[in-house]
Amino acid sequence: MPRRSRWLIACLLTLALTNPLAAQGIAQHHRVVQAIQLLRLWLDAQRDYQQLPGVSAAVVHDQEVLWNGGFGYADRERKQPATASTIYSICSISKLFTSIAVMQQRDAGRLRLDDSVAQHLPWFRIQRSDSVGPEVTVEGLLTHASGIPREADAPYWTGPDFVFPTREQVIERLSRQTTLQEAETYFQYSNLGLTLAGEIVAATSGEPYAQYVRSHILTPLGLASTTPEMPVDQRGKRLAVGYTSIQRDGRRNPVAFFTTKGIAPAAGYASTVEDLGRFASWQFRVLARKGGEDILQTNTLREMQRVHWIDPDFETIWGLGFAITRNKEKTFVGHGGSCPGFRSQLLLKPDEQVATVIMVNAQGVNTGAFTQQVYAIMAPAIKAAASDTTPVRPADTTFARYAGTYDLGFAGETAVIPWQDGLAAVDFPTMDPMGEMDRFKKVGEHTFRRVRKDDTLAETVVFEIGADGRATGMRWHQNTYRRVR
Repeated sequence: MPRRSRWLIACLLTLALTNPLAAQGIAQHHRVVQAIQLLRLWLDAQRDYQQLPGVSAAVVHDQEVLWNGGFGYADRERKQPATASTIYSICSISKLFTSIAVMQQRDAGRLRLDDSVAQHLPWFRIQRSDSVGPEVTVEGLLTHASGIPREADAPYWTGPDFVFPTREQVIERLSRQTTLQEAETYFQYSNLGLTLAGEIVAATSGEPYAQYVRSHILTPLGLASTTPEMPVDQRGKRLAVGYTSIQRDGRRNPVAFFTTKGIAPAAGYASTVEDLGRFASWQFRVLARKGGEDILQTNTLREMQRVHWIDPDFETIWGLGFAITRNKEKTFVGHGGSCPGFRSQLLLKPDEQVATVIMVNAQGVNTGAFTQQVYAIMAPAIKAAASDTTPVRPADTTFARYAGTYDLGFAGETAVIPWQDGLAAVDFPTMDPMGEMDRFKKVGEHTFRRVRKDDTLAETVVFEIGADGRATGMRWHQNTYRRVR
């Protein structure tokens, strides 16, 4: 065996011995396993309590899918389960793919961000509300600071049929529209703007928009379940049925199938949590210069995820296509989507290489809050696992007998799970499972004490054990709560 080959094998063996997680994967670490258990219980409970037909979700760390899955129904009437491979409308997440296509054209030298839109689209003859203001630029479209209206001239968000204009109708009616304000003055989210960005891609590349994104983005990334328009051939198969918000009668009603036609670059895409997880992993590869730069250069992706627009109130910030948000002093990038019957969210923490994805086939749900809570559950466990150089130990079954869901009567329910070196209890429903978590430390036979935030011990919690060795109930604050699941 050549000396270099022996040296390489020795290095790999040393890495595996000194850092078992490099060989076994973070997903097997006990902290991550515990976090995933909490995540599954919480998502399932929130789906029930918010009466959501179906929910699919994914968690990605770098190139590893730590977990993905689904709850409830993609099609409630046919009892078709929601899974990680269920296809949903992702609506405005479409804008990320369109923005990447624009930046590909920029890097190819076919456009500049400070180019006027009219330079590439001669039919761009929108009326101006100002007489001497700056031109509407390509960058203005990507940052939503162009001053143009939110929508094309058609009432396509009006039900029950949601009739979207064709490309030709968008172009024809544009000259009847007027800018809202001078360009580069205020943020105004605009589906019309990203529709025009898609038209610029088609004009500068010489290819129809859908053909371009398939051949230059979707196919190279292996996003086989992602399409730049709702996949008609998947109706009654993998494509979820959309439902309304909860009505006054307590029902969620099915929403009519729609296609966005001329608005597709802004709102037409459909995808799965599996594919958006792959999309996130590709971004982490590019940012770390570990591949994927044949699709987009590292510096270009970094440029897109930096702040390019701040509104005068300093509350709205935007990159090039990417929404940029702050939560608990941390910065995230990504995008959300909201279309008739569907809500979705892609959230990335690039410096931690963590991404969370949520898709719901209903309106009236804050998927942005969901992805933040998934991050809050998973990120600390991922960080702990990534820094742990000890061998991955088998799951500790010591506390498994106490795990389950306990009925709190008028107050809902609490889920008890093994957590770190003890137990944790989380009351459902909640949109802050980590913030409302109670930790328990074992102090005697079937006896625990609650751990305060300063790590001192508080009241006692005692579990009652049945003939099968599992808990049947728990006594807490002089009350007894029966295990129901």
